[in-house]
Formats: sequence, C-alpha cells, structure tokens
Amino acid sequence: MCDTADGEAQASMPRPAPGAAVDPVALEPVDEVEIVTLVDNVYDALLGDDERTRRAGFGAGVVTAPQFEEGRTFAGMIAEHGFSALVTVRRAGRSATLLFDTGLSPDAMVTNAARLGIDLGDIQGVVLSHGHFDHAGGLSGLAGRRGVRSLPMVLHPLVWTRRRLAVPGREVEELPTLSRRALDGEGFEVIERREPSLLLDGSVLITGEVDRTTEFEHGMPPPHQAWTGSGWEHDPLVLDDQALVVNVRGRGLVVLTGCGHSGAVNIVRHARRLTGVDRLHALVGGFHLGGPAFEPVIPPTVAALTELAPSLVVPGHCTGWRAQHALAATLPDAWVQGSSGTAYRLTAAA
Repeated sequence: MCDTADGEAQASMPRPAPGAAVDPVALEPVDEVEIVTLVDNVYDALLGDDERTRRAGFGAGVVTAPQFEEGRTFAGMIAEHGFSALVTVRRAGRSATLLFDTGLSPDAMVTNAARLGIDLGDIQGVVLSHGHFDHAGGLSGLAGRRGVRSLPMVLHPLVWTRRRLAVPGREVEELPTLSRRALDGEGFEVIERREPSLLLDGSVLITGEVDRTTEFEHGMPPPHQAWTGSGWEHDPLVLDDQALVVNVRGRGLVVLTGCGHSGAVNIVRHARRLTGVDRLHALVGGFHLGGPAFEPVIPPTVAALTELAPSLVVPGHCTGWRAQHALAATLPDAWVQGSSGTAYRLTAAA
C-alpha cells in the first residue's frame, strides 16, 4: 500500500467514542416518517396489515398473461438479494422524500415502485448506505426512468473501492465496482461525506462513518478483500457503511440500515450519541447476521437490542433466518417480518 493510501486509511478508521458527542447533531423531530421497502430479499403476499404496517398483496401490479382467460394476471412484487427503501418525513405540514439504496438489479426497484403507484420523480435525493453492488444496482434503472439532472446523491468516498471475495477452495470473485464517471455522466450530483450529514431541513441524519464500540461486531471475515492500490487486503470494516436516522417526536429514533456492516448495535449506539436521543423507537433494514461467520454475533446482538427495547424491529435483506427466529422469539411485540412493498408508518406521540 502506498504511503498516501495508508495515511488516508488510518485517518478514516473509526475510533471508540464513549460518552456524549462533543458536537451533537441537532436532528429536528418529525411528525411522521414512512419507510417503504421497495426491494428486499423476501416477498410474501399473504402478510397482513396493522396500524403501522401496510402490505403489498397479490394485486400490486397487473401484467399481460395470455394463458389466462382475462389475458392478464397479478404480478405482485419482485424480491431479490438487495435492499432499497423510500423514506418520507413529514413535519409542520410539509413532506419530503429520499431514496435509500436501490437494490440489486437495474429493474426491480423501478418496477416495484411502479406497481405501488410511486413516482420516483418526487424524490429529493439518493443516499447510498455503502458501495456493495446489491445496494446500488438500481441506479441505472433510476437514471433511465426519470431525469436525474442535479439530483443529489450522498455517499461515503470509499464506495468506489474495488472489492472481491476470495473464499478458500473457490474461484476468486471480484465484485462490481461503482463508477464515479458513470454517475457524473448520468447527472447525479455526487456528494462525498465521511462525516454526518443533515438532509431535508435537518429532519434526516446520515451517520457517516460509524464508531465501532461493541466487543462482538467485528465486521467481514478474511475472504472479503479490498484493493489498496498495490494489492488485495482483508477489508473487515467496510468503512463506507452508514445509516439513516430520523427522530420521531415523542417516540425516539428510527434507524434504517442497508447491510449494517458497521454492526446493528454499533449503528444504534452511534446514532444515539450523535443526536443525544437515547430512545430507540425502530430499527429497520439489513443486520448482516446470516452465515457461519456471523451467527456467533446473534446472541449478543439480540441481547443488546432487547435492552434497547425498540417498539419496532424489521430485520431484512442480509439478516439471515437464524437471526430472524432469534429476534422474533425474544422481541415478539416489536419484531415484524419484512417484505418487498411493505410500508411502515411511524407517527409522533399525541
């Protein structure tokens, strides 16, 4: 690794940060936040609604199908190994919307949005949780479906990192790498930030790099590697990983993760420290607890989340079935099954 790259890596390393933030972020409380999962690994048309959850059933989308007498059939929603969510905040009679991640394929996110009757032309900006391809694949579909001239896109400067999986006994697989040149050419206004960002008039916080303060969330195993400029090295931290945070008035923080490579508990701790808001109201998104490398992290994660006592937990995408079962059993009143096309509406206390 060259001296410049080494110095940059050292400067960007998260550091343990006990105590209150020196410069707390003034995150404005909102009256309501709605999170619509446009893409997730699962789609279940038989899940029911409740007072804060609205599901997309079989009727979400009708497609031509000559095998049926009517010449059409119900399409439902697309599920794939990826994640994308639409976040709308409402405060003082006004609303604004961000797109958080875009899924795996060019078509799934825009197709699901169309089947839900969502106009992606109304979004005020795009946020990428990190540079992995299963969160950025839908950008080409977005660019192809709407004018994106000067549409802001907030991301960490390390999303451009080349990465690969070098699993022993298997062929090395290099992962698709985001192209800054291509995004500039498509008209996105790319905003690189390591530090926290406030968006939508201070109603939404993007965490930037997350402090790693737990003893058990160690990140990716050795096969996950990054190109340093002179060779491949283990990339455990995925430093570009960041989350989205909203403060619902009188309820507490709503935290949205992409993969949660920083660690779900690290992310929540970081959000609490940055904002000075202790109460966790909801945690939604990928917790990255699937597979043998991460299953030992499940018990301490579940224990820490139980102590935080959120009202809503929606583990999605890369969380894994063992963690889903553990969270459902331990937090039965908070846990909700995720599914493509589901909307979660969280409102302020009366």
